[in-house]
Amino acid sequence: ALRRDEARRAKASEDQLRWRLQVLEAELEEARSEGKAIYAEMSRQRRVLQKEMETRSRQLEEEVRGLREQLETCRREAEASRQGAEQALGERDQTLAQLRAHVADMEAKYEEILHGSLDQLLAKLRAVKPQWDGAVLRLHAKYKERLHQFGLNPLDL
Repeated sequence: ALRRDEARRAKASEDQLRWRLQVLEAELEEARSEGKAIYAEMSRQRRVLQKEMETRSRQLEEEVRGLREQLETCRREAEASRQGAEQALGERDQTLAQLRAHVADMEAKYEEILHGSLDQLLAKLRAVKPQWDGAVLRLHAKYKERLHQFGLNPLDL
């Protein structure tokens, strides 16, 4: 009876341990399945993130390439503008120099014409002066005589 009782307890303990083992195996299988699902989800997320990162990287590389091209275009345009401005300034300076030379030439010609005209006027005045001096002396004497006729002293006036 003791052995039966002990065998029954051993059998119950064995059944209980088998049941416990089945529960633990089920939990282990569930944990494995859950682990595999988590691993699969993490792998999927990693692939998605990697694709997104690669896509973003390509977009940024294309943007950088486009910006570099724009920068180079702007540099070329700036250089062309600078050269155009320098050329325009050079042409302006050349034109100003030509105009200054032309003005100086015109000034010299006008000065020459003016001096020639003044010299001619002085020559004519020198030629006419003796005639005027004689006419002035005659008029002066005539008016002095008239003032004396009226009884006036020309020096008092």
